[in-house]
Amino acid sequence: MSPTSPVSPASPASPASPARGPVKRPVRIGPRAAVALVLVTLIGIAAFGWPLLADRQSGLAHSQDAPWLFAALLPLLVAVVVATIADDGMDAKAVAMLGVLAAVGAALRPLGAGTAGLEPMFFLMVLSARVLGPGFGFVLGSVTMFASALLTGGVGPWMPFQMLAMGWFALGAGLLPGAGRIRGRAELLMLAAYGFVGSFAYGTVMNLQGWVLLQGMGQGISFHPGEPLGANLARFAAYCLATSVGWDLGRAALTVVLTLTLGATLLKALRRATRKAAFDAPVSFGPGAGIEREPAPERGTNGSGG
Repeated sequence: MSPTSPVSPASPASPASPARGPVKRPVRIGPRAAVALVLVTLIGIAAFGWPLLADRQSGLAHSQDAPWLFAALLPLLVAVVVATIADDGMDAKAVAMLGVLAAVGAALRPLGAGTAGLEPMFFLMVLSARVLGPGFGFVLGSVTMFASALLTGGVGPWMPFQMLAMGWFALGAGLLPGAGRIRGRAELLMLAAYGFVGSFAYGTVMNLQGWVLLQGMGQGISFHPGEPLGANLARFAAYCLATSVGWDLGRAALTVVLTLTLGATLLKALRRATRKAAFDAPVSFGPGAGIEREPAPERGTNGSGG
């Protein structure tokens, strides 16, 4: 047979040598999603931090502004989801995976939240966002906290703050470098380090939300409305050291332990599920061939395969 037989062009499409390209994510942050996410973040920063800049006569309290924040924040969180769908970044399979992971995270949270800050849901957020991307991570963190609040009866003025803080925490995990290159022990160590630091950051941000409500705790740790920013930040640091370092340390340590012991298995399972779901594979209906699971190589000059 001649070396130029028609059989030879099919060799580049051999399944033994899959193409290596950029990592595909079920939720990619497109332009509209990015705008919505930035808007949510700016409103969240203002909601957490404005009491530090308010004057003494403002009558400030998060108990007064939280219902308004709740009304403003939830539509913006929904806007993030809508924007990702509008940018073709989220399909039915991604929504299904979001529901499963959010349900698991909501079920994990009550297991240890009342015991020295041991909250196993944090390691799930880190690993899920690492595999599925920052957009998915932000939505997953927010939805999981919302579902957890409904499950445990923890609905209150603090809930929108928790949703936003958890969304930021998972978003940061999805933005870690080397998503398509770093694997093995190095990846686990990076995720464990992020989980440790991020657990303290989450606790600190949530402390700020509650600290301004607590008055009369002592001259050195109470919030003083209208005082200089530096003085209040020094009191806030003393408050965190006195009240929450042990709690945050328990959360951070458990996140590190679970990431290093279960992380490899869970990362492999999430990546396998993502590959099987084939979020980025086009679905087309042929005239009798059913559904094409993945793009087929060209077979002729007209590409019809015919």
